[in-house]
Amino acid sequence: MLKNLFKQKEEENPEESENARDDEKVTTRQDGEEKPEEAVSLGGLFGRLKEGLTKTKKGITDRVDDLVKSYTKIDEELFEELEEILITADLGVNTTMEIIDQLRDRVKENKATDPKEVKGLLKELLTEALEEVANPTLDLETTPSIIMVVGVNGVGKTTSIGKIAHKLKGEGKKVLLAAGDTFRAGAIEQLKIWGERSGIDVISHQEGSDPAAVIYDAIQAAKSRKVDVLICDTAGRLHNKKNLMNELGKVFKIVRRECEGLSQESLLVLDATTGQNAIQQAKIFKEVTNISGLVLTKLDGTAKGGIVISVSKELKVPVKLIGVGEKLEDLQSFEPKIFVDALFD
Repeated sequence: MLKNLFKQKEEENPEESENARDDEKVTTRQDGEEKPEEAVSLGGLFGRLKEGLTKTKKGITDRVDDLVKSYTKIDEELFEELEEILITADLGVNTTMEIIDQLRDRVKENKATDPKEVKGLLKELLTEALEEVANPTLDLETTPSIIMVVGVNGVGKTTSIGKIAHKLKGEGKKVLLAAGDTFRAGAIEQLKIWGERSGIDVISHQEGSDPAAVIYDAIQAAKSRKVDVLICDTAGRLHNKKNLMNELGKVFKIVRRECEGLSQESLLVLDATTGQNAIQQAKIFKEVTNISGLVLTKLDGTAKGGIVISVSKELKVPVKLIGVGEKLEDLQSFEPKIFVDALFD
């Protein structure tokens, strides 16, 4: 059974999910305004997180609740059914097997006999797994600091940039955007819309121009204008991996040369709804640059939110931001304990 589940996930094509949709569209309320993030309380943010994780809660927590209620003792059959729940929730085979082995040990250590105790122990283990590589803080110590944002088309990359920029400006930082995705039709204009909405300048060239040249000009502008944070969009075409790698290689060569001594983040944006394919995409991008953090979008659109745990453990890269909705405040810093609490409470 486990072998078949794993085989099914491997046979999915990440390029199909990339090209099947382009949902990096700017979303507004009917009155044309986004709700300011500053107006949302911490309690409100937690509520948004819980609401955004509704599908994942049904895919994991509710199924675990039903499972433990159906057993009168903790036995191997219970562990096997729990194993299936975690795999189908996209924790991945390797991560699931590791969690289940640890759960068996934790049950013995705690001398647990009531199946209802399994849920609490599982919650502890998932929190610990996420905290192993947790680091939600962006490195923005220098002026300017550079955030490079990579990811395939359709994952919500440009939208994430707009939300990050809005958040940083709300914290009092001077932000500049670079439209380095010169290949995708409409990408430059889309970034400019986000810039206009937040009152942030965008450095751009014509569509089809050299992205490395755009990034170079943006870096010089950031330095001369004494900008706090420069956020750079990049191309994300996977249908021609060689060209993508070459273009990104040129861009990051410019960044390394022109930004020596400056704080740098390389954020990879992944679509949570693509499941295990997101991990395959991450491995491709890691061939070009050292990814410092992950941005997982569209968690509200999937019951398989276990990908958060799988991707962070397998890649050994911290999840820094998660998207649980379309509003500005729905792109949140990732805190493992808060995430698991929202999932299980």
